[in-house]
Formats: sequence, C-alpha cells, structure tokens
Amino acid sequence: MPRPIKKLVIYTDGACSGNPGPGGWGALLVYGGREKEIYGGEDNTTNNRMEMLAAIKALESLKPGYASDIELWTDSKYLKDGITKWIHGWKKRGWKKADKKPVLNMDLWKRLDALVEGKTIDWRWVKGHAGDPGNERADELANKGVPGRH
Repeated sequence: MPRPIKKLVIYTDGACSGNPGPGGWGALLVYGGREKEIYGGEDNTTNNRMEMLAAIKALESLKPGYASDIELWTDSKYLKDGITKWIHGWKKRGWKKADKKPVLNMDLWKRLDALVEGKTIDWRWVKGHAGDPGNERADELANKGVPGRH
C-alpha cells in the first residue's frame, strides 16, 4: 500500500523599516504536524529582497534531495509572479527585463532559480495582514529578524 503523501507547507514574509533600511525575513515550515521557524535580517536592504530571502532561506533549510509536494505561501506578488512568470523571459534575455535593463535583485533571482530547479513547488499568494495564521506567523518572524527590533 503506498504511503500517504505528506505535503510541506511553507509560509514566508519579509519586513523592512524604511525601504531601503533595516529588514527582516521569516519563514514557517509545517510538515506532518511539525513546525520549524527560521528568521534573519540585514542592516540595509529592501522589502522585495527580504520577501525573496525568506523563500530562499526556507528552501535552503530543506534536506538535500527534498523535491516534491511543497506548497509555498507568500504575500508578495513580486516574488510569486517573478518566479512563476517573469523569470523565464529574464533568462531568455540574459537576465534583462523587457526594457533591456538588468533585472533588479538578480543575485537573489539566480539563487532562487537554482534552488527551485528539480523541485515541485506550488507557489501561492495570500493577502498580507488579513488574518491568515501562517502568514501572520511569518510576518512576526520577519519582524523578529529586523536588526534593532529585538
């Protein structure tokens, strides 16, 4: 009898005090009733970079070879649309946007692109600050990661 498939659910969020300014990222990983919280931050960053870093750090925290049944929730349309829609054109154009200008946050997009390679991830958007428990926890973690907010 096949084992029931367990899904890994990840909630990510970024926070910034000023944009740019001190920022934090946070992620809540839920798998089979177990939870793992991770967070961190940088002194001088942007909200978009922290949103991206939350997803990157969550995916980097997975065991090597973990590749399927991942559902990742973000309240950042920039992150979700970037990784599911825009990145394909950017790569075809040598990491340039349609206007021929370099992609912003290219270092993080390349890092995220390498991390999602070979993984089955269902990217989901959730409205931020709207009461979703996973998103609210990720937001708390991101704020915990902002330097100077401890």
